[in-house]
Amino acid sequence: MTGRGERGSALVEFTWLAILLLVPLVYVVVSVFEVQRGAYAVSAASRSAARAYSLAPTEAEGLARARASVETAMADQGFAGQAFDLAITCTPAGACLQPGSTVTVRLATRVALPLLPDSLGGNKPTFRLDSTQQVPYGTYLEAPGAR
Repeated sequence: MTGRGERGSALVEFTWLAILLLVPLVYVVVSVFEVQRGAYAVSAASRSAARAYSLAPTEAEGLARARASVETAMADQGFAGQAFDLAITCTPAGACLQPGSTVTVRLATRVALPLLPDSLGGNKPTFRLDSTQQVPYGTYLEAPGAR
């Protein structure tokens, strides 16, 4: 037989235990979803940048279109204004937008973990996300400016 002073304490203990376990679990789930959203944004952005570059009439126009498509794709996933590194290379070297060439786009960015206040430190923990996309220009396409 238990004393009268302990009646209802199991409910209090269960509530505190649930709070102590659920808060970290919810934070981990929210963090995973944020990183997954960033991974999807980087993947979609690199794919659209490669397509935009390969369809441009010139390499300079292609670079501008690729940057614009990356900014649009990142903004679509809630990363508007996010800093990113964009590198475009072609195989064979120096033969961009030529029949038979391949355009390779590498895109990298960082996603900060959510819900961390600035008071915990100036540098928030981040995940580096990157994506690579290759698009063949096409063997039977006419080179830009060859008309």
